[in-house]
Amino acid sequence: MENVIRFLLENFTLTFLVLGLIVSGISLWRRSRPLTPSPVVESLFSYFLLFSIGVSFFYNFVVHAFLGDMTAKFIGWEQSPFQAEVGMASLGYAVVGFLAFRGGFGLRVAAVVGPGIFLLGAAAGHVYQMIVAHNFAPGNAGVIFYTDIAIPIIGSALLWLQHRYDRASSMPRSVSGEGTTA
Repeated sequence: MENVIRFLLENFTLTFLVLGLIVSGISLWRRSRPLTPSPVVESLFSYFLLFSIGVSFFYNFVVHAFLGDMTAKFIGWEQSPFQAEVGMASLGYAVVGFLAFRGGFGLRVAAVVGPGIFLLGAAAGHVYQMIVAHNFAPGNAGVIFYTDIAIPIIGSALLWLQHRYDRASSMPRSVSGEGTTA
């Protein structure tokens, strides 16, 4: 059991991504049928924002700001004042993620773009550390590296889907193609 808990906490970005999918699935299971794409995307996106941005970045804030020695060792870094700065940036992204959970489209754009740029930059830093410093510590070259790439891609796809289906559901039936025969 200790190994499972350690895996879940060390790979928190994956843990919170999966938890968001589970909660979204439960939310959709409880909805009336038939489900249309719009509420499916809304559920997936809102819980992605809550867990993969809000909770995940809050966790990142805590470990960088308060458990810096342990976090630096896990990443393969030396302890540095930048730990606190990464923690505070993470806290800012967490707040935006929490607000975007039930927020409007503009806030959701901010919750995907800001953290997405941060994560892709972190992934580039991980690659640099793997090549130059041969740093293959789990916090640099493990699951965190892959989710640093996957989270912005998933967030962008959900943002695009929400834009697409919200526009389609707000169009008159004759414009959106619904209710017409082919």
